[in-house]
Amino acid sequence: MIVKADDARDFYAGTDVPGEFRRLSDMLGCQQLAVTLIRIPPHSDFEQGTGHYHDEVEEVYIITRGTLTMRFGDDVKKVSAGTAVRVAPKTPRSHRNEGDEPVDMWAVSRHLSHPDATKIDEFWPASDKAKQNHRT
Repeated sequence: MIVKADDARDFYAGTDVPGEFRRLSDMLGCQQLAVTLIRIPPHSDFEQGTGHYHDEVEEVYIITRGTLTMRFGDDVKKVSAGTAVRVAPKTPRSHRNEGDEPVDMWAVSRHLSHPDATKIDEFWPASDKAKQNHRT
């Protein structure tokens, strides 16, 4: 099966969250994998200061364009295009684009038939380099 990412529904269309969140798994007919394209515009805080973790799911993030500032637990790292990052279950994580270039990040994990994510409010302080929503 071959699909174009832009044909997948953008779950952030019509919201204040900057960027795009496109799940491709259903369109691809995936039974074992979850595949999502996340696009983060320049100077945007995608998760708006929050974070999340998964109880069961191990995720791999693949950065194909731009540079993200990512937080994993207490560690904050810059992650650039051409990089893959593995995040273990139960690891709190978040990301933001503090740079001048758009970021494309692919998230790949095991497909589950039940919800697994837990949101963490106020995971990290706001950045003066990344706006919290696209309408400000």
